Amino acid sequence: MATSKVISATIANGTKTEKRSTVKLDAIREIEKQMQKLWADLKIFEVDAPSDPTDNRNAYLVTFPYPYMNGRLHLGHTFSLSKCEFAVGFQRLCGKHCLFPFGFHCTGMPIRAAADKLKRELEEFGFPPKFPTGAAEEEKVITPKESESNQVDNKSKSKKAYFFLQYSVAKSGGEKYQWQIMRSLGIEDDDEIRRFADPQYWISYFPPHVKQDLEMMGLKVDWRRSFVTTDINPFYDSFVRWQFHHLKQGGKIQFGKRYTIYSPKDGQPCMDHDRSSGECIGPQEYTLIKLRIDDNHIPEKLKPHVTSSTTGVYFAAVTLRPETMYGQTNCWLHPDIHYVAFETRLHGILICTRRAARNMAYQEFTNVYGQYIVLAEFLGSELFGLPLHAPLTHYKTVYVLPMMTIKEDQGTGVVTSVPSDSPDDYTALMDIKNKVNLREKYNIKESMIIPYDPVEIIELEPYGRLAAPTICSQMRIQSQNDRDKLLEAKEKIYTKSFYDGILLVGKYANTKVFDAKKLIRDDLITNEQACIYYEPEKKVISRSNDECVVALVDQWFLDYGNEKWKEEVKHALEKMNVYHTETRHQFEAVLSWLHEHACSRSYGLGTKLPWDEQYLIESLSDSTIYMAYYTVAHLLQA
Repeated sequence: MATSKVISATIANGTKTEKRSTVKLDAIREIEKQMQKLWADLKIFEVDAPSDPTDNRNAYLVTFPYPYMNGRLHLGHTFSLSKCEFAVGFQRLCGKHCLFPFGFHCTGMPIRAAADKLKRELEEFGFPPKFPTGAAEEEKVITPKESESNQVDNKSKSKKAYFFLQYSVAKSGGEKYQWQIMRSLGIEDDDEIRRFADPQYWISYFPPHVKQDLEMMGLKVDWRRSFVTTDINPFYDSFVRWQFHHLKQGGKIQFGKRYTIYSPKDGQPCMDHDRSSGECIGPQEYTLIKLRIDDNHIPEKLKPHVTSSTTGVYFAAVTLRPETMYGQTNCWLHPDIHYVAFETRLHGILICTRRAARNMAYQEFTNVYGQYIVLAEFLGSELFGLPLHAPLTHYKTVYVLPMMTIKEDQGTGVVTSVPSDSPDDYTALMDIKNKVNLREKYNIKESMIIPYDPVEIIELEPYGRLAAPTICSQMRIQSQNDRDKLLEAKEKIYTKSFYDGILLVGKYANTKVFDAKKLIRDDLITNEQACIYYEPEKKVISRSNDECVVALVDQWFLDYGNEKWKEEVKHALEKMNVYHTETRHQFEAVLSWLHEHACSRSYGLGTKLPWDEQYLIESLSDSTIYMAYYTVAHLLQA
């Protein structure tokens, strides 16, 4: 038996408390080691298929999402694994034929990116590297508080995002350099760390160490079936290639231009496993409304760039509700946000934030993909009072006015105002109407604001034809500074207006708003008064520390939005015993929003796409049916 130790506990003031012996702990650990060795010698967890393949009543299979091999496992893994461990142990005691296999995931960008980072550090700082002291952190570590702003409304997405957050926090330690991160993983030898500049070394190093840790934990795993992914394992590589051939032959994989979350720095789509923050965030479609500046009032900075071939200078306002454009009374800008003007291929000169211009450049708005040339830059306050011609509104001219709540990191920084149906717009309009000092501060003339009243465009019971003014009155909202009340007011009428409202004006009058939206959007686009624009629902940061955009790119994608395929999955789900109604609801919720998913990338580790080997199969797409591979892995890898 191991020699016992004595531990002295010390309190804050340095006084020693009673001594505690570790005899019992050492004895228990020794028993644990003996039992684990006995289990290994007897191979009691090496389980083959039942002799009668048609009788599954006594069979019990446990799987755990195979962990990513860019480090050792952490306490969060242990917590989740304990559920599998206890379940399979209990079922063994009940006499069932139990199988618990375990694999190691190495596909994707993180390992390759970390290896490349080590290479760059060796080139820049030598060996062993001598890093500058006191430098600010290069990469921001996600914290739970920050994550609150990244929550996704969809419950099925937010749960997934929560677990991804815990994973990210556990994996990151705040170190600036990859070399320091390797040391934090317990790898102290510089010669050893240098070997991790080869991405293949990660695959040979971490899986054996993780297996050793799990064996010490006593996991009841059949290790014969263990495997690593990527083309370093020819058997799993062949399995994934077979799967993708099968999917393509069944019409489940397509090729074409699709809007996707994209990292300009990496030059490829940025899927969930490639992100340091923003998992579950997808592209959000907007209608970009073109608010044309009156030709006689083009800003002086832009006049040298306006030629006879220029089709107009426009503020680029985006909206989710194009059918409300009948009610426009003005355009909002933030006085302190910087706006840029740039030339587009089809839409004249657009004015918006740099962030939005960057997104548009990757959606074929500009002549050179991914690039936009700034013709002029303005503070929002420089543009107040400009007269605009806005589509659909019955006001011949509307004006640019100040709004203090516009955010630079969302939308284009340009907001079109519909005070009849937006509580935010209504209170901001009333503020500037009622506050002479505010108008004087920004040189807003009375003629630009006083004649403009909310327009009746939608009938919504029980709020009547001016829903926003009505609810603001009912809730006694005094100004645009009543943020909590305004949020509550918006929640009460926004969705209800979309589904229950009746349009009162225009070509589709007396039509439900829900039915009119797409028709009006299509008309605006046909008349070149609007276009489609996408951006990420919320900020997405890649593992290379790049803020992602939405790009229109040629790509291979899994057509998860295919309705026939969805119906087949729903039918299969109906026959499954998922043990809890909440679990079933989560499956159904995911099926409702799941759509096209980019399944290829050009950077990282993995299996090459069989029919187009310039691409790799991305890390989620090679992980959908790996559980089936466990059934034959021990035979192939023997």
